[in-house]
This record gives sequence, structure tokens and C-alpha cells, in this order.
Amino acid sequence: MGFAFLLPWLVAACGWMACRWSPVAWLSPVAGEGQHAQGTAAQLARLVFLTSLLGGLLVLLLWLLLEPPVIAQRSTQALLASEAQSASSRQERVALDLLRTKAQNLAAGDRPTESLKVEALKDESDSVASVARAALVLRQATEREAWLLPVLVVLGGLLGLLAGSQAPRRGLHPRKLAERIIAVLLLLSAATALAVTVGILLSLIFESWRFFRLVPLSEFLFGLRWEPQIALRADQVAGLGAFGAVPVLLGTAVISLVALLVAAPLGILSAVWLVEYASPRTRSICKPVLEILAGIPTVVYGFFAVVALAPAFREGGAWLGFTLAPNSALVAGFVMGVMILPFISSLTDDALYAVPQSLREGAFALGATSFEVASRVVLPTAAPGIVSAFLLAISRALGETMIVLMAAGLLAKMTINPLDSVTTVTVQIVTLLTGDTEFDNPKTLSAFALGLLLLVITLFLNWLALRVSRRWHKEWSA
Repeated sequence: MGFAFLLPWLVAACGWMACRWSPVAWLSPVAGEGQHAQGTAAQLARLVFLTSLLGGLLVLLLWLLLEPPVIAQRSTQALLASEAQSASSRQERVALDLLRTKAQNLAAGDRPTESLKVEALKDESDSVASVARAALVLRQATEREAWLLPVLVVLGGLLGLLAGSQAPRRGLHPRKLAERIIAVLLLLSAATALAVTVGILLSLIFESWRFFRLVPLSEFLFGLRWEPQIALRADQVAGLGAFGAVPVLLGTAVISLVALLVAAPLGILSAVWLVEYASPRTRSICKPVLEILAGIPTVVYGFFAVVALAPAFREGGAWLGFTLAPNSALVAGFVMGVMILPFISSLTDDALYAVPQSLREGAFALGATSFEVASRVVLPTAAPGIVSAFLLAISRALGETMIVLMAAGLLAKMTINPLDSVTTVTVQIVTLLTGDTEFDNPKTLSAFALGLLLLVITLFLNWLALRVSRRWHKEWSA
């Protein structure tokens, strides 16, 4: 499969070289008798490269879309033939799906084929033997058809190469046709992004509607207890759970506020220093170094919080007379503030850098110092851009999961004390959807309701930041 991803590029490169460096008489076919050649060899080479690449990638995409259903059908047929029965009831279908997944994983694993053959010869009634027989069927089919995908990809690339090379003979200019293909690809990319967004939104709305059929909306939005559970027995009242989202939202707000209190002053001060005080050489070195923090994986931040910061904060709190929980909102918020610091610093830097130099020169002409210019002229002028940076950074903090999962805890509490253990919306979503879950109970469906709520909050913050930013640009462009 990995080699098949390289084949479209190899075919396209070969087509490009053939059209770019071949004789002009063969490269520049005419549109008809007595007409001039349509385009140059370089334009035809770019068109052929594009069409052959698209032909191979299209075949590869179709293979990736059609292969999973074919594999699932083969494994299902192998299991049914092995067990000599059909799955009629829901329980039997669920069990069959589980066995099919095991067979597919076993077939795709590293176990030798001879080992699968030995295991497949066991007792006919043994489910392990049934899975091994189905995996053996899939393994043998995969080995037989290993050549099929590369051949199809090469054929798709050659067909695209042929179609592109024949375009000038049909009166189509290579440059115009290539631009038209690129425009269609850009349109498809934009439509795909929009379709994915709409699909995610519709999925959240549909699953949340199923949740709100079981749990009232008022309880979810205004309830003060978050204990998602499933009753093990019909008479188990204590196992019905509580789905009040207020404690989860409160924990999210506390951690985000701590993060903002850490990142806001550091981000503003670092941006002011880079714009107003640092030399161009120092700025060119310090700004990329500061932005490296944005590329550090969040799991590294979480590990650093658990191993280094949490013990240090607990010892410091004990020395000051405070008691910190093993997992506290203070530690998680501090580390999250360090994580969003590059966002605030970079966006604030852009806002400060966009302030007209004439305002600074006028303030200096009136006798203001550098500090007065920065604090009384530049910062108030760039305030809308700075507010926009804060809102975007908060949106980034709201969606963080790993840091909170490792440093803050899982227990939802009605507290605003940053020294206590809290949880957030994203952590609860991960917890509720981890493992084998069925989407027919309030516990699992509540994750979608939380996701929809978080999406609405994030969209509102992004919309607010966009409005503030547009108003700022409108005022300066007027």
C-alpha cells in the first residue's frame, strides 16, 4: 500500500519528462489541418503531469473507499461459512461484528500464515478457530491480490497521461485546461471542507437530540451534578446518573481563566518588548524561539505538569500554608497558559506592529518617553487586536484535553477554587467515549451534548474575535 502512494507521482513525473524533453513535432500536436500548435511543450508537460497524477490518485482513492466493505464482506462470509449459521438476532449480529473485527486484525497482523493454518484446524465449534479460518481467507486473498492495486494505479496514471496529451488535438489549450482543472480541484477542496464541517455539526445535533429525548435540556444546562452512569438493574435508582453540565463548565472556566491570567501579561509584555524595544536582529531570533512553544505536543506539557510542576506547586503551597490537591486546576491552568502564550504573543505582536508609525513619531515629538508611547499610544490603539488575540487563545484553551486529563483530574466539582481538582468538557468527552460503548444510553450520548455545547461556545468566541478584528481594521482603513 505504501508503494502505491508513490506510483501516481512516478507516473506523473515520467509523463512530465516525456512531454518536456521530447521532440517538438510530437509534443505540440496541432488542433487541425492548417492550424497552429496549441500551447508550448512546457505547458503541455504541466498539463500531462496534472492529469496523470489525478488519474492515479483517483484510482487509489476509489480503492481505499471500496476495500473496507469488500474486506468486511469477505470476513463475514468466511465466518458464516465456518460456523454454518446466519446472524438473525441483534445479539448474534453484534457477536459476529466482534469476531469479524478480530479476524481482520489477525489477518493484518504479523503472525505467519502457517501459524494461522495450524490454529484454523482446531475444533469446528471453537470461535478461535473460526476467527483463524476467516483471517486465513483474508490473508490468502490479500496475498493473491497484492499486485492488483499497483497495476490499477499505473493504469489510471497512464489513462490520465493519454487524456492530457490528446487535449491539444481537440482544440483545448494546455494552460487554460490546467487552470480549469486546478480551479475545479480548489472548488472540490472547499466543498469537502464545508461538507465535513456540516457533517460534524449534523452528527452532533442528531446525537444530542437523542440525548435530550432521554434527559431534559433544562437539567443538562442548569443541573448542578455531573455523574453520568448506567443503571445495572431496572430497580437501581442510584445508578441512573445525573447530567448537569454546570460543574463541567465551571471547571473549564476556572482552568481557562488561570491560563489566561498566566498567558495574558506574559504575552503582552513580550510582544511590547519585541515591537518597541528589541532590535531587528534580536527580534528575528527571539520571536521564532518563542513560537517554538506552539509546536510542542500537548502530552509533553501534561507530562511536565505531572512530573515537575505539580510537586513543586504542592511544596510551595505547603510552605505558604495552602493545600493543593494532587491534581489541581492551578497546575493545569499554568501549563495551559504556557501553551497558549505563543498565540497571544504572536497575535499581539501583529496588532502592535500594525499601529502606524506616525502615531509613535507624533508622541515622541511631544516629548513622550518610550514607555509612555508604548503604554498610552500603542497599546490603546491596538486594544481591539489584543482582545481578538485573547478570544482566540481562549478558544484554543477550551479545546485542550491532554493537559487537563493528566494534570487536573476527572472528578466534576462545584467549585471555583483553583487549588482543587476539577474537570473540563473535553476530558469528559474522552472519558465517556473511551472503550466499547453503545450509542443507546444517556451516558454515551451525553458526550455529544457536551461536544455541541463546546462547539457553540467556541463558535461564539471566534465570531466575537472576528467582529472585533474587522471593526479594528475598518477603523484604521477609514
